Amino acid sequence: MLRTLNAATARRWADLALSALAAEREAIDRINVFPVADGDTGTNLLQTMRAAVRTLDETAPDTLGGVLGALAKGALGGACGNSGMLFSQAIRGLAERLGDAVTADGVQWREALQRAEELARQAVAEPQEGTVLSVLRAAARGGQDCAELADVVRGSTRAAIDALAATPAQLPVLSEAGVVDAGGRGLVILLDALHAVVRDGEWLAPNSPDPAEPDLLEHESSFDYEVMYLLADTDAGRAEALRWRLGELGDCVSVVGDGSGSWAVHVHCDDIGGAIEAGVESGRAHRIKVTRFADQQAAYARDVAVLACVPGEDLGELFAAEGADVLVSGSLPFPAELREAFTATGAGHVVVLPNDLDTALVVESAVADLPKDSPEVVVVPTASPVQGLAALAVHDPNRRRADDQVAMAEAAAATRRGELYVADAEALTWVGRCRPGDILGLIDGEVVLIGEDLTATAQELLTRMLTLGGELLTALVGDNTPAELPGELSAHLRRAHPEVEMASYPAGALDALLLIGIE
Repeated sequence: MLRTLNAATARRWADLALSALAAEREAIDRINVFPVADGDTGTNLLQTMRAAVRTLDETAPDTLGGVLGALAKGALGGACGNSGMLFSQAIRGLAERLGDAVTADGVQWREALQRAEELARQAVAEPQEGTVLSVLRAAARGGQDCAELADVVRGSTRAAIDALAATPAQLPVLSEAGVVDAGGRGLVILLDALHAVVRDGEWLAPNSPDPAEPDLLEHESSFDYEVMYLLADTDAGRAEALRWRLGELGDCVSVVGDGSGSWAVHVHCDDIGGAIEAGVESGRAHRIKVTRFADQQAAYARDVAVLACVPGEDLGELFAAEGADVLVSGSLPFPAELREAFTATGAGHVVVLPNDLDTALVVESAVADLPKDSPEVVVVPTASPVQGLAALAVHDPNRRRADDQVAMAEAAAATRRGELYVADAEALTWVGRCRPGDILGLIDGEVVLIGEDLTATAQELLTRMLTLGGELLTALVGDNTPAELPGELSAHLRRAHPEVEMASYPAGALDALLLIGIE
């Protein structure tokens, strides 16, 4: 058992929590009935945690406080939904209390949990018992009589588990549905992951029950839209004034900061323009996202499913976090495996993203031989996972199916794809002869660069891909890719192409060192 937490153990906690949330995403989505039954709390928590870990990967701090600070910054910037906002504030509270600490013992961690609870509660305009706030408060108090780290972590986790079990008695909508609070369940997973790190792999929380049926989603918001955005160039006074203004427009209001000038805003309302205008008057509003609850509930009905074919679990988690069903095949899928996956979605219409040219041929063959009672299956041509992600980003289950499929195909086709490989044999390419160990840069499947230095070749590849313009660069990083490469490419973009936003994701075992998409 651990006596103190340090940067390495906090990093292990973040990775383990991310994996646990990925495994529990669907189960948490299915019990999401408060404050809006939109079936996305598990997905929102996973996306928020993924953003937190991505920032941690990019900054690689070497102190406990630095790790927590990076997680807090990433969680705020990538916060999804009300649950993601509250999670970002809890992590910020931990980071604030531990500051520049290299390590933390049980007493320090207990105090950090108390600060986490304070900030999370302050983030909500109208705190409600029977929610994640109740679970977090119990966790903050659960270890108050302990001093050893292992005892504090055990006490806080056990208290959170008990508080979660009590949420149906505190909130009638949970009792009526026969579920516990979805956000509270996510918090328990995070605390239990830390318990496993500190206490030699021991988990306390019971497994989630089987996901509930979709007809559980009956609780409706009194408002039609969720509005979220980030806010810069403001201060605490204007942020507080914005909170009150949004409270007049709707509910579930959160205006939360990272302590260094960035703020994230969340509200449920009907007046979309008014909510955004209030932000513009308070500072610089950006990364604006508007979601209509009716659209989410219609998507939840599973009339249409998107099935992504991927070679490994890491990519599978990435597509699942964006709402896709996933078939992990390792290599080329078998036709029988594909047919089973089509049926397993439970949808009448399935859109397939093969994400590989060879896989696309197998999928097309399997679709041609489908029995008459099978779902209707359409294949969107995606030659790379980066094109698949672009197609998935524009998927709208409420759009006419033919129009949606065209929009997805157009998004995939408009995404230029690049790849970096290490040559394993001598060969003749369009740009000359390569030798084993050379770095090969490909654009849309053709070798356009041969280099010796990985970073220089990668930067040149980006430059060539951006000659036609672009706003968003997505990088999928393989296990064998040097950890510093994404950060070096991000710094290169800030210098040479500051207009381009870069997002990088771990992609597990890839044949390539890096897959790049430009939208």
